[in-house]
Amino acid sequence: MQVLFTAEQIQERITELGDQISADYAESPVTIIGILSGCLMVMADLLRRTNVPVRTTFISASSYGGTRTSPGELTINDSMLADLQGKDVLLLDDIYDTGQTMQKIVAHLQQFQPASIATAVLLWKTDRNLTGMDPDYFGFRIPDKFVVGYGLDYNERFRELPWIGIPDDDDLRQAAS
Repeated sequence: MQVLFTAEQIQERITELGDQISADYAESPVTIIGILSGCLMVMADLLRRTNVPVRTTFISASSYGGTRTSPGELTINDSMLADLQGKDVLLLDDIYDTGQTMQKIVAHLQQFQPASIATAVLLWKTDRNLTGMDPDYFGFRIPDKFVVGYGLDYNERFRELPWIGIPDDDDLRQAAS
């Protein structure tokens, strides 16, 4: 597997994001909504690198499943959300691919009447954007390649890797079995 970003590069960039988010929300607490389950690693590390009052809550959204490497129909589960009315919200995901998932979740969250909604992702496939919406915060721009590690999976494998890599065909075959 080709390593795209090392664990050290990821941690350095998350520290920078934490500093930026802390500066931007210095006057107001922020509610970070993690999109499960790819957000878990980046959310845990980002929380440790912010120095402002933060509430956390989660939403589930998925358009991938099993051995798929391209998106399908999006399903959203908001049953875990805390009260968002009047709150500044930061929606956090592991990867921004076409932008359609983020756009649909942002639209979905509007019904809860937050004061503001910003978006953050660790990885951004800039060449795949189909929405015209860009994330407000991002860790790394990446090529249009399927990636795993640091919370990103293929068939529920590779999430535990401390780095992000581009799997080859052998990696994917092995994970599919």
